[in-house]
Amino acid sequence: MILAAVDRQALALDLHPGMKLADARARVPELAVFDHDVAADALLLKQLALSCERYTPIVAIHPPHSLMLDITGCTHLFGDEQALAHDVEARFDGTGFSLQWAAAGTVDAALTLARFGLKEGAEAQLPVAALEMNARTQGALERAGLYHIGDLINRPRAPLAARFGGELVLKLERILGEEERPVNPENRQAPIITEQRFAEPLGHIDTVTRCLQELFLEAAQVLEEREQGARHIVMQLFRCDGHVARLDIETGAATRDVKLFRRLLDERIDSLHDPLDPGFGYDLLRLSIRGAERLSVTQTDMDGAQDNEADEAELLGQLSIRLGRENLLKFAAADSHIPEHGLRARAALDAQMEMLADWEKPVAGEPPCRPLFLFDPPQHVEVMAEVPDGPPRRFTWRRSTHNITRAEGPERVAATWWQRRQGYVPGKAGLTRDYYRVEDSEGRRYWLFRHGLYGTEKTQPDWYIHGSFA
Repeated sequence: MILAAVDRQALALDLHPGMKLADARARVPELAVFDHDVAADALLLKQLALSCERYTPIVAIHPPHSLMLDITGCTHLFGDEQALAHDVEARFDGTGFSLQWAAAGTVDAALTLARFGLKEGAEAQLPVAALEMNARTQGALERAGLYHIGDLINRPRAPLAARFGGELVLKLERILGEEERPVNPENRQAPIITEQRFAEPLGHIDTVTRCLQELFLEAAQVLEEREQGARHIVMQLFRCDGHVARLDIETGAATRDVKLFRRLLDERIDSLHDPLDPGFGYDLLRLSIRGAERLSVTQTDMDGAQDNEADEAELLGQLSIRLGRENLLKFAAADSHIPEHGLRARAALDAQMEMLADWEKPVAGEPPCRPLFLFDPPQHVEVMAEVPDGPPRRFTWRRSTHNITRAEGPERVAATWWQRRQGYVPGKAGLTRDYYRVEDSEGRRYWLFRHGLYGTEKTQPDWYIHGSFA
């Protein structure tokens, strides 16, 4: 067993990561040791990345213990690059973390310089271990007298690639800034971002909500220029001690209404399981529009239909915030003609309201083709028909006999040949169904089907009731 990480007191006692636990205990018998929790380390690194978004919206995580901040265009907010770096260092030190930082033109150069405690321009002093090659390649480099990156800079790339592999040349060029790779930020940059910094931190929630309302008003002006409306709004509240609170709001329809935003914001704050705690105050508020849709000015209908749609969208937003977006569901058409597989439930606030299948939209004055209520699974019935493959004339269900006065059909539904699912009747999955809409002598309407075809199966077809129209 080895030490995965040590604190400052352990460093002062000449202990370091990678040391064997037995050797460490021999030096410091009273050493306090804890099991390495990889998941907790990853979560901590993610929280640190979130707190660093006060400096730039582009923060990437490089496991196991590195962060990359793209500060392009952000340094002027803190004075200069050095002032920004010192502010980061001071905040980390205040929360008990020590760090090594470096600034460079490329991701790999900055990460490598920081890992070895060097600054920009000192790439030549890096050891060849900075290339992170396998032990065999690193040993070959050292046997050839190449101990530092500076020993490789002026050498032709082709012989290096031929002898040590093309990966070495690629990593060398990335460290030297000759080859760049894209940044993969932890949080994708939103289309619209508004933020406000405060010299004196805000300590009252009412003041915070008013400032967030002003930030949304700024974002709404940009949305109006683009003829768009917000669907997903994310707010980040940066506290002085590094804690970051996040509030998400999703709307039922695209909107730029500030009053609606304020109502949804109050609803979100009231629904929090862990109430907002300003602590020593928030010194930065950021509002991002993560999702937007087209929203053009339209003429209001005389019958108020558009007002009803707006009220419905607002209700969806409030209920989703109060109950949770995954607890408020709606039906959407699925890509299947099998009745029990034709609908799927999903969150009501997903990007677009999908149109339901045509058979789900009854025509005025006409009875629906399929019932809205289905039995799961279909229930077996005893049926009497005039001819074997004809419509039913009488059926017995739940010990009651129903005489059929009207019948429409059949509507034939074939099984999906590429996906033979186990049916509700053992050994009879994948049979063809003939559906009938029937009405009994008391005016009740049912949906029956014959499971299987005569003359094509070894057993006689069975009848089932699949739904009720009333």
